[in-house]
Amino acid sequence: MPNAQNRILTTHAGSLPRPAALADMLGRKSRHESVDEAALEQMIAESTARVIARQLECGIDIGNNGEQARESFFTYVQHRMTGFSGQSHRPTMSDLVRYPSYRDFLVQLRSRIKVDLLSAPQATGEVRYTGFDAVKKECSDFRRALEAQKSQFADLFMTAPSPGIIAAAMLNAHYPSLADYVAALGVALKTEYEAIVNSGFTLQIDAPDLAMERHTSFSGKPLSEFLAFIDTVIDTINRSIAGLPKEKVRLHVCWGNYEGPHTDDIALDEIVDHLYRANVSAMLLSMANPRHEHEYHSFARHPLPRGMQLIVGVIDSTTNYVEHPEVVADRIERAARAIGDPQRIMAGTDCGFETSSGLGMVAEDLVWEKFRALSEGAALASRRLFG
Repeated sequence: MPNAQNRILTTHAGSLPRPAALADMLGRKSRHESVDEAALEQMIAESTARVIARQLECGIDIGNNGEQARESFFTYVQHRMTGFSGQSHRPTMSDLVRYPSYRDFLVQLRSRIKVDLLSAPQATGEVRYTGFDAVKKECSDFRRALEAQKSQFADLFMTAPSPGIIAAAMLNAHYPSLADYVAALGVALKTEYEAIVNSGFTLQIDAPDLAMERHTSFSGKPLSEFLAFIDTVIDTINRSIAGLPKEKVRLHVCWGNYEGPHTDDIALDEIVDHLYRANVSAMLLSMANPRHEHEYHSFARHPLPRGMQLIVGVIDSTTNYVEHPEVVADRIERAARAIGDPQRIMAGTDCGFETSSGLGMVAEDLVWEKFRALSEGAALASRRLFG
């Protein structure tokens, strides 16, 4: 990861808004319905070029392709791996069940979703990676879209899911145990991880499972079981990225990218030392939303490991409020003080803005306004922290 000496660099978590027609077509492909592949490719190319240009216009330093070619941040692996079919019945987040009136509100929201992440395919056979051509094409298409831009990013990243989120949401109906399933996913994902890095991109591993599953798959279970799950996933990730340059891998952890009560979210203090076991150069954590904004304090109690940077979430990806640049700067400065070194800080978003096709809670115009606020706030913080 780049390490600017005199300013706070900006990035984000990955997924960006898709046009409605593209989201609809990706949704149909996700359900294995017939689509016009040539038309889909054209839509993806046009939308990728658009989101790259908008990121650059807004001053984002470390950008990506917005996941425009993917139906969601993790279920796309059903097209790149064997072994998936049928439908999972994933547990609902416990905080959503607790408040019936909010659950009723969500029923209306779900009518817009093109890819339902709570009903993903499940593992019904051996999981093997067969999508090398697909990931190479996505990487080369990203490069081709960048060539048309007058300005360029300071660095580039591409996302891929953790084995834990796939195991938690694309449920196991084949392997003897969850640990066996996670291990098989780690072997399969290793190919994708390596392809991304070998194409010259920083790999971002999306791992909401390392926080969110406490109030989903492990709701009501002993904390020790969830912590053991974190350790299993982290160990698997470490094996999958072994041999890759550490500086080319970052980890994104969140508590679920939905505007809900989040009253059952686990505290960062309870998991952070387990997260630190990941052999990555940077960690992106949600710290802009009302439930987790205070958790910058955790870094004073649990110092960031040597050589690791923090990408602090300073933009909430679930609300149409546009953060004031002063608010963004304050959030960056608080995190920098807790870490003790502003050179180990980057500024980002809490999560993606359309993690599943059709499920964007922030209007597209406001996504770009939030990115501009991110850049302006980082510039303010840079002047205050570096002079």
